[in-house]
This record gives sequence, structure tokens and C-alpha cells, in this order.
Amino acid sequence: MHIIFAIKPNMSSMRKHGKAFLALTLLLCGFVTNAQDNLKVRDTLTVEDTLTIKGSDIEENYGDNLDSLLNLWYVQQSIDSNSLVLNVESDSVGLSSYPDSFYIKRLNSINSLVELPYNNIVRNFINVYTQKKRDKVEIMLGLTDYYFPIFEEILDKYQLPLELKFLPVIESALNPRAVSRVGATGLWQFMFGTGRRYGLVINSFVDERRDPIASTEAAAHFLKDLYSIYGDWTLVIAAYNCGPGNVNKAIRRSGGKRNYWDIYYYLPRETRGYVPAFIAATYAYFFSRDHNLVPQPINIPQTTDTIMVGDMLHLKQVAEVLNIPVDLLRDLNPQYKRDVVPGKFRKYSLRLPVDEVGPYIDKESEIYAYKDSVFFNSSNIIAPSKYTSSYRYDVPTGSVRFVYRVKSGDVLGSIAIRYGVSIRQLRSWNGIRSNMIRIGQRLVIYVPESTAERLGIKKNSNRS
Repeated sequence: MHIIFAIKPNMSSMRKHGKAFLALTLLLCGFVTNAQDNLKVRDTLTVEDTLTIKGSDIEENYGDNLDSLLNLWYVQQSIDSNSLVLNVESDSVGLSSYPDSFYIKRLNSINSLVELPYNNIVRNFINVYTQKKRDKVEIMLGLTDYYFPIFEEILDKYQLPLELKFLPVIESALNPRAVSRVGATGLWQFMFGTGRRYGLVINSFVDERRDPIASTEAAAHFLKDLYSIYGDWTLVIAAYNCGPGNVNKAIRRSGGKRNYWDIYYYLPRETRGYVPAFIAATYAYFFSRDHNLVPQPINIPQTTDTIMVGDMLHLKQVAEVLNIPVDLLRDLNPQYKRDVVPGKFRKYSLRLPVDEVGPYIDKESEIYAYKDSVFFNSSNIIAPSKYTSSYRYDVPTGSVRFVYRVKSGDVLGSIAIRYGVSIRQLRSWNGIRSNMIRIGQRLVIYVPESTAERLGIKKNSNRS
């Protein structure tokens, strides 16, 4: 979920030698980025072959994480959220009542450059998408109407497989505000350093990792660079997830094999789940109607246009003058961390519903002047909004902070009830994914004053 560069590339040499230098750099550097794995597997891989691929069944954690990522879209918050896929590996049949041949036939009917084989792990992911988390998948299907045309146009521009559009589905549940526990951000889950290296603007006001267009452009460049190394899309997407260093180690440990399933057990556990999740997401998208999955409508207009902004502009200025919901402007422009378009420093784009572009042009001077002394005083500019990627659950006013040490038998639910807080608050305050905690772990808890008084907790106290 992060990127580590072992060497610092010389930019003049890079410009001179081009892709060859970059390919060598990627091989030498231990990239660990946050994205997903596509799937392209040998034709001889059969259902019988893959029955030997077994592991621990953690579908519940996977489902919880899917809930978390999708909930973020609607509550308009960005809290610590992990990769959508958490190694769903199981040899149990799960909920499906269809025979294997049913899925194999359907997967073979999908026109895809990335091969889509079927096995028991894929089957379990399909169950998650089509049965266990139907309501969440229906939300994602609704979001594809807005995001997939953006992804497809850019992928086609760079002559990349259009199936790669499913990677943000796996990684971020199509939530541009998704942030991993290590800071990977946006639809394509770029780390800070990787985003900067691929030309994304990241500063106090702007984070283009959250910009659907800019981040997809960067992802396309990154994927092309990885393909120049491996020449195999399955390995490319594995490397996009866990880094070329880990993929190279897996290849060496397998005796030089370069097939995803042959190096499966040599890859990090978190990477193993991306390929079957990619296949399941592709399946669920193409056969959603057959499973009665109904895309849920979203409040983002599919037809939009952009205005170039050459001065400081607050989204609320636009919203209040043009009578547009500010949440809609935030959804269309998720890259602006403080609700401010910092056009004073360089021109930035503002995306609007297409029928609002004309009124904006007509009232541009009025918009800039509207409450400018209110929106651009020092306190408003300095204070980040809760829509910034670093936002965590607000600390309740008057609460008492203390540190709790986890004991044997503790679970997040019981701790939350005991101290009068929510599980989501505990996760957010402590950067916890799913519900996993360990004995001896320290948890920061902000306890309501009444609860603190009842339990005899003093401010900034530690309790074992």
C-alpha cells in the first residue's frame, strides 16, 4: 500500500534514455502501490486444478470493508479505509446454487483481453458481489454510469485494455475520497510519492489523486510502464498492487515461472485476492441483470463541463450564487481539499453540470465577490474541511481522551458500548481496519464527560 524507492532517478538521464531507464528503475525499486490485480491465466487452468488453492475464509472482513468504502461516498467523509479486497480465499461453495459450468460459460462469453478463468476462490467472490452484498454492489453499479466513461476514454487513449476500468471498483469502490490506512488515496489509490512522480498535483489545497480524470491519466501511464517490464497484464496488475519487487521475488521463488497462478502462493496474501475479485467484479457488471442487481441512481449529472478558474474561489460562493447544492460541487470536484479552487497560484478547472456553465459565465464577477471576506479569512482557509483526505471522525466537544489497553476477550463492539462511543469512531481514531484488535493494543478513546465521570476517568489518562 505504499511505495519505496531504493534509488533516486536522475531526471536528465531519464529524459535521455526514456522508457528503458524507467523500466530498469521500476525493477530495481521496491514499489508497493495500492491498486489491484487483473487476471490473465493459462487456458489449461481447470476447476479441478484450482481445488488445491485454499486458504482462510475472511469474507466477512471483505464485506465489512466494502460497506465502509461505500458508506464513505454517502456520508461525504474520508476515514481510514483499506483495500476493498482482503484475501477472500475459501474452498467452501458459499451461497451459490449454480453449477460451475454455469459460471464458466458466462465468463467465457465476455469479450476481454484479460483472461477470466474460474475456480473456487472466484466463485466465492462472485457470491459476495451477487448475493451477500447486493445492496452495496447496486450502489457501485450506479456509480459506474458516471465513472466508467471517464476511465474508458483515457484507457482507450493509451491503447490499454478497457477491462482495467474495474480496478478502481476493487480498490476504492469508486469512492474518490477513499484513503487507505497507509495513506493511499483516491479512485486508483496512489501513494503520495507515486502520485507526484506521475504528475499529480498534491498540496495544501489540491489532491489530484482524488481527481477522476487526472488520477486515471496517471494510472494509465503507470500501467504502461509496468507492462514495458512484464509484458503480461496479470503480472502488471499484481505489481500495481504489491509492487514489482514482490512480483519479482515471487517469480524467483517459483523457479522463474511467470504465470500468476504458478506464483500465487509466493505473492503477499493481500495480493492474492485481487485477481479473483477482478473476475467477480467483471462478472457482476456484465451479468447484473441476470442476478437482478439494479443500479442505484446517484446525484451526479452524467453531462458536465469545466470552467478554468484564475483566482481564489470557494465552492460555497458558486453554490450560493447559482443555487447549486454544495455537496454536488464537492462530488464533481473532489480534488479540492478545503472547498477552495486556488486559481490565484495557477489556473485550475471547476467542473459544473453542463446547464450551469452559462449562468456561471454570466455571474462570474458576482460569484468571485460574493462573501469573499467571509470565505477567505485566515481561519476559514487554514482550517481543513471534513472532506479533506486526512479527515477523521470529529472529537465530540467536552469529551475526555484516554488510552485503553485491550484485554483478552475484548472486541470493538463491547469496548464501544462500555465507553459510549461507536465502532466507527474507534476505528477512525485508531486507524483500525475491519474489527481486528489484539491483546495489549492501545486504543485512543474520546469518552463523553458523563461516562468519564461515572468510570472515574481523568483527562489524558491511561487505563490498563
